[in-house]
Amino acid sequence: MAAETASPSDNEVVKLALEERSSFGLIVERYQEKLSRYVTRLGIKDSDDRDDVLQEVFIKVYRNLNDYDEHYSFSAWIYRIAHNEAISWYRKKKVRPEGNLVVDSEEVLAFLNNNEEDAAVRLDQKINAAYLEDALAKLDPKYQAVLILRYFEHLEYEEISDVLELPTGTVGTLIHRAKKQLREALEKYE
Repeated sequence: MAAETASPSDNEVVKLALEERSSFGLIVERYQEKLSRYVTRLGIKDSDDRDDVLQEVFIKVYRNLNDYDEHYSFSAWIYRIAHNEAISWYRKKKVRPEGNLVVDSEEVLAFLNNNEEDAAVRLDQKINAAYLEDALAKLDPKYQAVLILRYFEHLEYEEISDVLELPTGTVGTLIHRAKKQLREALEKYE
């Protein structure tokens, strides 16, 4: 009975979409919000621009779904496409990223007091989120990308490796260096 209520895996959804193209909407439903959040964190904050980028992402996914290799993580594959589309958007617009939206990431601020009823704590969380957003925006883009993928999108090192097309060891090194830079940047706010 539990198998009946369990949602299908990404690979099962891909197979279904390949068999019946009208099922592609399942992929969009599953990833639209996640990719929208990711693209926003990469700095595309205008909703129209973000929608344009997402539209391009899903068009590319639709066109290239036959090329997806099921031996790899589908989420890493689709995040790679979103990452590339965001970079392409910046190149076309000749603009730099606007920073990262981090206010909604409670996991990053987990070191704060857990008393949700305390108004002062909620205010501190907003202030700390603003500091974190500012500190992230000042990091080198390669460090921003690994931190966003690891701590906001919750991807594993292997998936980040696939998204950024870097060796897994390099991802670990970048995350280590990024955390060090972020700690140093946040110390300025203490």
